[in-house]
Amino acid sequence: MATDVAHTNPTTTPPLAADVAGTAFPARAKAIAFESPTRDVMHNAARWEIKCLDHGFVALVDAMPRLVPQGQTADQAIVQAARVSYGQGTKQISEDRGLIRYLLRHRHTTPLEMVEFKFHIAMPIFIARQWIRHRTANVNEYSARYSILPDRFYTPTLDAIRKQSKSNRQGGEETFSVSPAPNAQSPAPSSESLTAQDFLAYLDRAEALYQDYLKLTDAGVSREMARMGLPVSVYTEWYWKCDLHNILRFLSLRMDSHAQLEIREFATAMHDLIAPIVPMTMEAWRDYDFESMHLSKLEIAAMKSAKAGVVGPIATQNKREQAEWEAKLASLGLVKGW
Repeated sequence: MATDVAHTNPTTTPPLAADVAGTAFPARAKAIAFESPTRDVMHNAARWEIKCLDHGFVALVDAMPRLVPQGQTADQAIVQAARVSYGQGTKQISEDRGLIRYLLRHRHTTPLEMVEFKFHIAMPIFIARQWIRHRTANVNEYSARYSILPDRFYTPTLDAIRKQSKSNRQGGEETFSVSPAPNAQSPAPSSESLTAQDFLAYLDRAEALYQDYLKLTDAGVSREMARMGLPVSVYTEWYWKCDLHNILRFLSLRMDSHAQLEIREFATAMHDLIAPIVPMTMEAWRDYDFESMHLSKLEIAAMKSAKAGVVGPIATQNKREQAEWEAKLASLGLVKGW
């Protein structure tokens, strides 16, 4: 297991000579040592990895800053950047937390961009196509033009197959009711069980195309064309590097309950990997963004007109807006007055 080893800083300027030819800094560059001992925010590990789905993973492979003063976290880099604007001000850890909370509360997010994380991720292609919509990262993906795709496909378990939502065209939460194996008391599976089994059989047929893919590439078909017939359940991999501000935007959308369940698993893994490195920032993000509630102008007007704790509808004929308002009132424990 990786351990957190302190890095003792030299009291004199280190020599410019390099162990590897061609990697020395120029003679006109001045080396400036850290002012105090530092520690590695990744605890001297090469990577930290969390498994996702059946064959996927999210691995944190690097962070900037990698070294921080002993007793501090990478939140320190955000505070350091902010104080370029705000002046030195206070320097206590407790006051650092207050500054970070101020930045998040008032959406002064530029200092958050001074922290970056690099991940190695393996996920099904249908997840990658949602993920790539977040266009603020640097991405380098496994190329099926240059290499044969590995035989890895995502297959959900029978009891995890979801029905199409009647209210949300983009997805579904309710699963099919899966009957136990047939026996004397239950001689035949339910229609919902049969539908779920049919879905898994459909995936099996799609995955079987992988053998055709291999045969065709062995026969000389180009890899860039042979890949066309593979389903989006096949896994891909990429390296994904992004600053903290835009990672938080990603997490806000992809950890939300309305996001597809599979990508939520990857987003939650990413959250769990960076939370120990920037704990103050993640705390403020949860308080002011992820676990907060936004009220529109119409909703604020309805709140102001509430009487005896009973809140009226918002001034709109849009049924979806009205339904969202009802959900917010229920979440707040307030009484609907219509």
